Amino acid sequence: MMILGIDVGGSTTKIVGLNQRGDVAGMLQVEASDQVTSAFGAFGKFIAAHKLKMSDITKIVVTGVGASYITEGMYDIPTTHVDEFLAIGFGGLKLANRNSAIIVSVGTGTALVRATDAEITHLGGSGVGGGMLLNLSERFAGAHSFNSLKNLAFQGNLGKVDLRLSDITTNQIGNLPPTATVANFGNLKDDATSADIVLGLTNMIFESIGMMAIFASRNDSVKDIVLIGSLSEIEHAHKVFEMLSKLYTDLHFHIPPHAIYATALGAALSEHRKLSDVKNVS
Repeated sequence: MMILGIDVGGSTTKIVGLNQRGDVAGMLQVEASDQVTSAFGAFGKFIAAHKLKMSDITKIVVTGVGASYITEGMYDIPTTHVDEFLAIGFGGLKLANRNSAIIVSVGTGTALVRATDAEITHLGGSGVGGGMLLNLSERFAGAHSFNSLKNLAFQGNLGKVDLRLSDITTNQIGNLPPTATVANFGNLKDDATSADIVLGLTNMIFESIGMMAIFASRNDSVKDIVLIGSLSEIEHAHKVFEMLSKLYTDLHFHIPPHAIYATALGAALSEHRKLSDVKNVS
C-alpha cells in the first residue's frame, strides 16, 4: 500500500511514493503543457514505472501552485490538498535530516519557510527564481531548455560579467575574498560569451536568494539553511552555498540529495503526521 505526494508546479510536476513504513518507494518528475495533464501524467508514469495497480494507492496528496486545478480527485482514489508551505517545511526538514531550518524553495519563483518540528512559518518570497533564469537565458544567450542552461553555466567565466572585489582594490576588506561580488553584471565585457552571461545570471540569482536566507537566519535561533526545488540541481548553487558558508561561519548550508522532490515528499509525509500538532503560520 502506498501514499503518493504530488507537487504540481508551474512547469513541472514531481511525485513521491511512500510505503506503509513511511519510506520513499520512488520519485519522478514530468513536464507538460498544463498542470492537469502534468499531474495525471506523473501519476500514470509512476504507476507504470513501479508496476503498481490502482488498488495499491491508498491516498493521493497534492500541493503546489497547480494543485487548485485538481478539483475532482484522481481516479476515485481519496485525494486531498495540503498547504504548499507545510509541504516545503516537512520535505525540507526530512531530506536535510534537521529538526529546524530555513527552507529556501527555488522553483519558478522563490519561497522562504521557517520550519521546526512544532511550527511552519512562511517568511516571504521573491520573483527571483527559475522563471527569471530560464527566460533571461533564452533571451540573451539562446538557452532554450534547462539542460542547455546548465551546460552553458558550467562553461562560463564570471570574470567576464561581474564586478568583483579584486577589480577595484588590492586591499583586504573584512573577511571578503577577492572574488566577492561587488556588482552583478557590473563588469560585462564586450567579448562575454553566452556561457558567461548564463553563469552571471545564475550567480546573481543564487547570491540573491542566499542572502535573503542569511538575513532571515542572522536574527533567529535557526541556523541551518536548506536549498530545495528545481534549481538546486545546478552545480553553481553548490559553489555559492560553499562560498557563503565560509563568510558566515555561524550558519550551516545544505543542498540535500533529491532536493527537487522535497515538496512532493512533504505532501506525502503530511499523511504520516498529525497536522494539528504543527502550527502553520502564514
